[in-house]
Amino acid sequence: MQVQVRGRRSAGWWITFGVIAFGTLFFVIGAIVGGVSISFVTGAERAEGTVVSLEWQGGSVSSSSKSRQSSGPTAHPVVEFTPSGGAPTTFRSSMGSNPPAYEEGERVEVLYRADDPEDAKINGFVSLWLIPLIFCGIGLLIAGIGTAIAIATRRRSRLARGGSGLAVPAVG
Repeated sequence: MQVQVRGRRSAGWWITFGVIAFGTLFFVIGAIVGGVSISFVTGAERAEGTVVSLEWQGGSVSSSSKSRQSSGPTAHPVVEFTPSGGAPTTFRSSMGSNPPAYEEGERVEVLYRADDPEDAKINGFVSLWLIPLIFCGIGLLIAGIGTAIAIATRRRSRLARGGSGLAVPAVG
């Protein structure tokens, strides 16, 4: 039985392919989450809501030999609104920030599903579009870097073999 060992070029190709695939996966996840947001926004009802409180979450302190850093707590707005033809409903936003993005008593526009008013979100950039943009941006960056490395490696290997990569017309 013979075993053939491939050279460095093959391993490099697989790493480059993996980087491109990883970036593409991130982009696809961002696109799916963005599509879910678009679907939610297009089918959502709108209502005026009020931030009734801020629910603080997190704030663990990590200790290391070099320094102590606090990840800091995040404030999640708790919003009350009245859906059309329904009773007042309260929900807690899944997006939190520090410093708080909203203040108690602040009026906000709420998007909610008519068949399930508890499935609601604040109509804001962060709550609807931040996660899709982060995933798509990171995915494009990583896949772009992998693609640039693949192109540069291919050009370098062509030049090393003596080919310029340019077509030369025949004269005759």
